Amino acid sequence: MKKLINQVDNIVNEMLDGMTAAFPQYVKRLDGFDVLVRAGGASKKVALVSGGGSGHEPSHGGFVGRGMLDGAVAGAVFTSPTPDQVFEAIKAVDGGEGVLLVIKNYTGDVMNFEMAADMARDEGIKVEQVITADDVAVENSTWTTGRRGIAGTVFVHKIAGAAAESGLNLDEVKRVAEKVISNVRSMGMAVNACTVPAAGKPSFDLADNEIEIGIGIHGEPGTHREKISSVNEIADKLLDKIFAENIYNSGCEVAVMINGMGGTPLMELFVANKHVKEVLDSKSIKVAKTLVGNYMTSLDMEGFSITLLKLDDELKKFLNAPADTPAFVQI
Repeated sequence: MKKLINQVDNIVNEMLDGMTAAFPQYVKRLDGFDVLVRAGGASKKVALVSGGGSGHEPSHGGFVGRGMLDGAVAGAVFTSPTPDQVFEAIKAVDGGEGVLLVIKNYTGDVMNFEMAADMARDEGIKVEQVITADDVAVENSTWTTGRRGIAGTVFVHKIAGAAAESGLNLDEVKRVAEKVISNVRSMGMAVNACTVPAAGKPSFDLADNEIEIGIGIHGEPGTHREKISSVNEIADKLLDKIFAENIYNSGCEVAVMINGMGGTPLMELFVANKHVKEVLDSKSIKVAKTLVGNYMTSLDMEGFSITLLKLDDELKKFLNAPADTPAFVQI
């Protein structure tokens, strides 16, 4: 295993310190906790907190800033943060208008974030939560009951964050977040698996001519393996599953995310996006916004996921609202 690390058990600590050193204008770290919050402190608006296991960078700390998250909680690599860490994040970002937790649908995340929410409510803090479950690959897995939350979560961060920034109250911000969740779908694939530093070997093995379809974001295998084909053919297979949801139809408007899994060159992601745009055009589905890059990764996994978000006027307004974070800037 080749990794640019010092000590395996200190990676998350050093990563968070490195992020705060790089972006002090955006984020600060809570003393004694693996939590990043906005550098300017809590403000009198609804606050958003998200997080999960590390290894998905720039999620989640990279999206802390104006127009997106107020706090991000980092667990160990691919491991849910503990309830006390989430609780400290809630307390730190609450400005009196309540806190919305954005939770990806993984058993540990859901359990620990819900425990933290109960702790915060006992302290008199208003807390609501939403659970993202955009992955169409599998209905249940060893990690989840129901669908997994993957790259579509970033659209929840962006749109709910903008809704909160606009001054909407907690119930309204939650409503907007749930609208995103109802209209976003994703599916991914891998050319090569990721290597968790503590494990020291790839999370699964693929032959030189094999790819994995339907992967998650924790190094878990997907639905099946098949021989590698052109990126156009691969994208078609991912899109077919997404279109089978029957929420994207002729005349509708969507946002597209071509998300790298951490080890995929941008060149290849742009090639995939070219074909996705052509397919959507052929179906008379208008693309209102496109994001291409690394947003919700799986360490050094090579592969990509496709996310489609069906838009209405409200969602489009918040999607296009200004944002200023280390990993997402939109004027």
